[in-house]
Amino acid sequence: MSCRIFSVGIALAAGLTSNSAFAQDSIKIGIVLPLTGEGAAVGKQLQSGINLYTKRNGLTVAGKKIEIIVKDDAGTPENSKRLAQELIVNDKVAVVGSVATPSVMAIAPLSMQAKIAHVVLTSGSSAVINPNNPYMVRTSFTVGQQSGIMADWAAKNGSKKVVIVVNDWAPGAEAARVFTDNFSKAGGQVVETIKVPLANPDFAPFLQRARDVGPDTLFVLVPASQGGTFVRQFTERGLDRSGIRLIGSGDIVDDNDLPGMGDAMLGVVTAGIYSAAHDSPLNKAYVADFKRDNSNLRPNHISVGGYDGMHAIYEALKKTGGKTQGDALIGAMRGMNWESPRGPISIDPETRDIVQNIYLGKVEKVHAELWNVQFATFEAVKDPLKAR
Repeated sequence: MSCRIFSVGIALAAGLTSNSAFAQDSIKIGIVLPLTGEGAAVGKQLQSGINLYTKRNGLTVAGKKIEIIVKDDAGTPENSKRLAQELIVNDKVAVVGSVATPSVMAIAPLSMQAKIAHVVLTSGSSAVINPNNPYMVRTSFTVGQQSGIMADWAAKNGSKKVVIVVNDWAPGAEAARVFTDNFSKAGGQVVETIKVPLANPDFAPFLQRARDVGPDTLFVLVPASQGGTFVRQFTERGLDRSGIRLIGSGDIVDDNDLPGMGDAMLGVVTAGIYSAAHDSPLNKAYVADFKRDNSNLRPNHISVGGYDGMHAIYEALKKTGGKTQGDALIGAMRGMNWESPRGPISIDPETRDIVQNIYLGKVEKVHAELWNVQFATFEAVKDPLKAR
């Protein structure tokens, strides 16, 4: 075992050395994401956001050609680690982009050892941006940013007894913790927290358990790829007619799935980072271009993580004059701010985490289609687990 780890370390070191020389002529960016398996819809949204950015901004930055290499990990961290190692050692990438929390955690030690910039495009776990790993930044979100806002709204709008339903992994635990803290401080009661398996969950028995407890509100956080399944089973079990209010993170009204969810979603309130209905000229153009390039598919919050990730990389390369050393690129990203299709965002110079608006939205029917219509804005929200 120790010999294998040592040999990997030598390979990464050798790869880093050759990468510096290679970067004189072109710059390779490696993206590890799921294009097959359960998370394929996430991968498609992310890749489409990246593609739209490069289509608009070209493939030359600071006088150097940009080459994007996409690897399909099928949503498994073992594949993510192997593919990231190939990108770093064999393809000589200058930047690596990662997606789901388990995959990010698998890749992080490799990018740190190679000292290359690592951009987290999707993961919502606060823990993945580790203060001991200086080569990581995030352009997605944290679940705490959303669940804290949702708890405050629920407490002010009639919720007294809440059951929380989350997946049994780091983002779920973080969301439950922040929601419980905020809701309890406001005088509410979380009567039970139900954890469901991450892989291929059948939500029906957990929904029945939640119903049996007798809450007035159900707060839910599941990955975007599972939001449609959850809502379908929520209505199949009759919870939409039971008087239990459904609230959650923006994942459960994911624009990838919302058009086909049905009228049971009308009135559902969520806290999220993005809606395709976001009312800004920049977003209207983004939605139009995205739908044009993707057979009328709506962009979702995953897509803007990829789009903004590319923006952070491009702008950092401009600042460094095309230098690709990890310290230089991450240094250029610290404190960066810009206008995204989701609204104003920035990279916290201390934590290297994203700061952004969180929006409350309600599902409404507009021109015979379901949309998550934003009705309140909370500006410049930091990750609450790092702000404490």
